[in-house]
Amino acid sequence: MTETPVETRDRRVMFFTLWTFASLNFIYADVVTLFDKTVVTNISQGTLLAFAVLVETAFAMVLLSRILKYRANRWANIIVGAVNTVAVIASLLVTTPALYYLFFATIEIATTLLIIWYAWTWPNPARTL
Repeated sequence: MTETPVETRDRRVMFFTLWTFASLNFIYADVVTLFDKTVVTNISQGTLLAFAVLVETAFAMVLLSRILKYRANRWANIIVGAVNTVAVIASLLVTTPALYYLFFATIEIATTLLIIWYAWTWPNPARTL
């Protein structure tokens, strides 16, 4: 059995940690939004499903970042990180965001951009052996 290079193990732990952090921020931003009386309550089932799928991608990355092989892991982090970044930015453009939401969105965008950067700069472990 071949040993996984330290760099690969460290990146997997970093992705796991960042996706966990991002997911907790996504969840808590949604929880705080439930207390905001100014948020429209007539959201369609389709919209809620879209939000659920989006958040599930972050949850899935907590697991996938630990088990996917290098290439799939790298691209999954780049793609899912980009999709989540764009979604949060788009949510800021729909209406004037509340201060609490702007705070969470800033953290979420910074975290997903960091995920993309870590994935983009992740050297191929096969080339470093």
